[in-house]
Amino acid sequence: MNVFYTGKALLGVLLKDWRYYRRALNAQGRAYLTLCNRTERLETAPDGNGYRCDWRYTSDLHAPKHLPSLGLKLLCRALADHPIQRLPEPRATSASPDISFIIGHRGGERLPHLLTTLESIAGQEGASVECLVVEQDQQAHLFGYLPAWVRYLYTPPPTPDLPYCRAWAFNIGVRHARGSVLVLHDNDMLVPTDYAARILQHIRQGYEALNLKRFVFYLSEAHSRGVFAGTAELMKRVPETIVQNLEAGGSIAITREGYERIGGFDEAFVGWGGEDNEFWERAHTLKVWPYGYLSLVHLWHPSQPGKYQPDNPTLRRHRELSEIPANERIARLRTLVQGEMAGPQGWTGKGPAR
Repeated sequence: MNVFYTGKALLGVLLKDWRYYRRALNAQGRAYLTLCNRTERLETAPDGNGYRCDWRYTSDLHAPKHLPSLGLKLLCRALADHPIQRLPEPRATSASPDISFIIGHRGGERLPHLLTTLESIAGQEGASVECLVVEQDQQAHLFGYLPAWVRYLYTPPPTPDLPYCRAWAFNIGVRHARGSVLVLHDNDMLVPTDYAARILQHIRQGYEALNLKRFVFYLSEAHSRGVFAGTAELMKRVPETIVQNLEAGGSIAITREGYERIGGFDEAFVGWGGEDNEFWERAHTLKVWPYGYLSLVHLWHPSQPGKYQPDNPTLRRHRELSEIPANERIARLRTLVQGEMAGPQGWTGKGPAR
């Protein structure tokens, strides 16, 4: 049955997608950014620079899964337009950076991911950046590993049973950030050299919250290990998956003023998932640029336990909060004191006290 399905899917790609992909990938300009699945529709940015996915949840590009050469060609085309470079430190630093990248981190197993991500941030051109890494763990794993240019905040959980709280990590990082523009970033995402400069361009046009991601290329385990070791180039192997419509996850940008105006992250999201979607819903009360045209690269790691479980409490909390108007959620969060080093607001050791 699986062989039959795979063969049927490949035939469908050859008959219905191959010419579409070849035309877009060989065309001048950025026609490749319009590639999507057959039933999906894209909304073009007002200035023609970027696209918003006109569907609700993330999706994988179907055709490259069955004809991997298409995925490799798309990766090469995207990174040729917006290359990723890895540097040990930024070429220039400033006490008043344009942009502050904030990354939450826990555990030693993702140290290679973090260090590689930091190298891509150091490779930014056209903007001054700083990076804050907020380590949230019972033991400090990062001492002695982070580059000197990275600012390090260690936040031991108030109780040993506190699951990872990404919202708390971001709120702490924002308190200590020096930039007027914030990039809330994951520790496993490589960014192109013009990422910060493009963010500033839209901020100067009056936008307050931005999602510039059009495609996110997920590398395989073997490819990622080669990237860590410096033995594999990004454009030499087929990506495992190509994801679209990753709205709130991975990396988003927002002005500091906008972040404070919408109440920051909700620290009641203790555990995995939901906090970024809920934050992005509130961010839409600001002036938002949701049109993606840049590509990021995701480094492989095992799936988060409980990620897609229907009884995941943080995902359930997101569903419940989504029924409440965003302005009401913002008003409540602005009455709270969040980003305290002592722990997430309301944490008692038995769950958020709300």
